[in-house]
Amino acid sequence: MATVNYAKYIDHTLLAMDATFDDITTLCQQARQYGFYSVCVNSGYVPWASKQLQQSDVKVCSVVGFPLGACLSSVKAFEASQAIAAGADEIDMVINVSWLKSERFTDVKADIAAVKQSCQDTPLKVILETCLLTDAQIIKACQICTELEVAFVKTSTGFSKSGATVAAVQLMRQNVPASMGVKASGGVRTQQSAKQMIDAGATRLGTSASIAIVTASTDDSSNY
Repeated sequence: MATVNYAKYIDHTLLAMDATFDDITTLCQQARQYGFYSVCVNSGYVPWASKQLQQSDVKVCSVVGFPLGACLSSVKAFEASQAIAAGADEIDMVINVSWLKSERFTDVKADIAAVKQSCQDTPLKVILETCLLTDAQIIKACQICTELEVAFVKTSTGFSKSGATVAAVQLMRQNVPASMGVKASGGVRTQQSAKQMIDAGATRLGTSASIAIVTASTDDSSNY
């Protein structure tokens, strides 16, 4: 059986409100050392992270409309465009969960479409916050994302009631085309849980326990 290169699945993540510039610098140094796919930061840290990762293969991912997803669509679109201009290689946006639960599907689609237009060729991941949704709502969100041809659907912000589950990842994988990525985030803290998510269909992992995953450590001190 081939060995899984977990590092290349990982968006090494730090989204805490109290993260300092030193913390972001450490995040970037760790990403370089272990060869993680990207770092994932709030948009205000994109210029700094981009500077730290110059002349490396590590990408910079920025969250948008984070963590509630309830701001104006124009604000999300503007944040995405500004993050990309500042050096972001990927955008992770949060949907308006309330609109989805209210069955305002046209508005949900327009919200995502506005950000996708701002992204142009920059990959867009769409965070569903699956812990707040029924299976039917997850499927509907996946259908909308499929129609818009986004790059990924993503389970969670990691800031709500719970994070990724195997069941949610499986459901998402079953309801998007093979060409679309599925990102599991929130609660993926061990190599065992990372393997479970990959086996369920995840093609990317959002986690702050990245080092524990790649080293098969039992350290579970991270909170994302």
